[in-house]
Amino acid sequence: MDPFGILYTDLYQLTMGQVYFRAGLHEREALFEAFYRKNPDYGAHQAGYAVFAGLDPLLGWMEEARFGEEEIAALRGLKSRSGKPLFAEDYLRYLKAMGGFSGLTLRALPEGRVAHPQVPLVSVEGPLLQAQLLETALLNRLSYETLIATKASRVREAAGEAVVLEFGLRRAPSKGGESATRASLIGGADRSSAVSLSHLLGLPSSGTHAHSLVQAFLALGHSEEEAFRAFAEVFPDDTILLLDTVDTLHSGLPHAIRVFEDLRRKGHRPVGVRIDSGDLAYLAIQVARELDRAGFPEVLVVLSGDLDELVIWQIKSQILEEAPRYGVDPDHLLRRLVYGVGTRMVVSWGYPALGMVYKLVAVRENGTWAPAMKISDSLEKVLNPGHKRVFRVYDGRGLATADLLALAEEEVREDAPLTLRHPTDPTKRRTLRPGEFTLEALLEEAFRGGKRLFPPVPLSALRERRDRDVALLDPGVRRLVNPHVYHVSLTERLFALKEELVRRLEGA
Repeated sequence: MDPFGILYTDLYQLTMGQVYFRAGLHEREALFEAFYRKNPDYGAHQAGYAVFAGLDPLLGWMEEARFGEEEIAALRGLKSRSGKPLFAEDYLRYLKAMGGFSGLTLRALPEGRVAHPQVPLVSVEGPLLQAQLLETALLNRLSYETLIATKASRVREAAGEAVVLEFGLRRAPSKGGESATRASLIGGADRSSAVSLSHLLGLPSSGTHAHSLVQAFLALGHSEEEAFRAFAEVFPDDTILLLDTVDTLHSGLPHAIRVFEDLRRKGHRPVGVRIDSGDLAYLAIQVARELDRAGFPEVLVVLSGDLDELVIWQIKSQILEEAPRYGVDPDHLLRRLVYGVGTRMVVSWGYPALGMVYKLVAVRENGTWAPAMKISDSLEKVLNPGHKRVFRVYDGRGLATADLLALAEEEVREDAPLTLRHPTDPTKRRTLRPGEFTLEALLEEAFRGGKRLFPPVPLSALRERRDRDVALLDPGVRRLVNPHVYHVSLTERLFALKEELVRRLEGA
């Protein structure tokens, strides 16, 4: 049995399914939405948006996941506290006949696009039992990849035009490393050190060498320079040397320069050096100064070691301030930097879980959608009910100014005034006049009849979506620290429906 098959779920999904089955609700049409409630807050810095990722793996899984003989046998073996079978045979027969998720229709935000809190990323419509059974797998795939793609996007923003390498496979959560690599590349990393995933995504993998190469030579009585020469002889056109095994400035750097000089005499072009510890900004300045003096002004300087977006921002700020004191052009140095980001990207350092949720928002009754509601003492947890459409609103500058949730049956037009209501505060609203805004519908149909509706999207296209959407955000929303809050709004009709349902439930 495939451990990542259709039983890659929580038990309560299956027990609820049996309740629906016994109550005759299992084939009642239902509508669920997946969204997240707040942007990541890493402590010293915060995200003003997210980058949606994980959709392609989810769609592929949905096509293949089935209740077969092994899965049914596994469920048949589960017992209640009294020792009786947990699942009845007629329910198990139904699951086997159902197979997978052929009854579901899934609409989703295109992968790679910018996302915001409370805005549906995925809408799942179909038989209640099937839609319920999808929850765990959907959240598992979408929540983690979105979290990592968001972190990678912030690293990309901090790095500017510099190359960003993803180095995190060794520190990622087991097979989650595959998802982390994919999400990092969608979010903004240029390449990864992970060989298999890079190959599958159509990219060359990137890397240098570890301290252990130098250590092995030293332990056998050789020198650091001999270790560098051995690497350069095997990879003369791909030589990047790690400088800090012994002493970055007084050992690694002079040995690397001598090896680079030999390579140049033989007609090869050295690629770079890497610094993995110490004051990276200061060391980068000193290394760049000596490389320039030796006639290697284009050799790259790769920085690694617990980097994230805030550390990269600090490194760049320090270089801009300090480099001129040592006769180093800061702009030229920044252009030759490469950032190797590992642990802090693939574990979303400071904010380890996105908290994406999957909520029932409507049930089909007598041919129409009856809105479902959940209220809470926490205002952010009060659901936006009903069958909805999602729009992105662009202002006169062409920048995204709000995401708008509307009831599916209502008409939202660009040639009429548009009132945007705050989701929870009745005193906050704004009205846009025709000509001041344009609308873009966000959710697209992605899965129907047991099949995905489009082939896997190339990584390059996913990156282009991310680049385009981030560029259309207000600069305040893109800030690494204390970003401006992007507006998520409801139409007047949806706001009124929400208020009515809250009053009704509170009265009940």
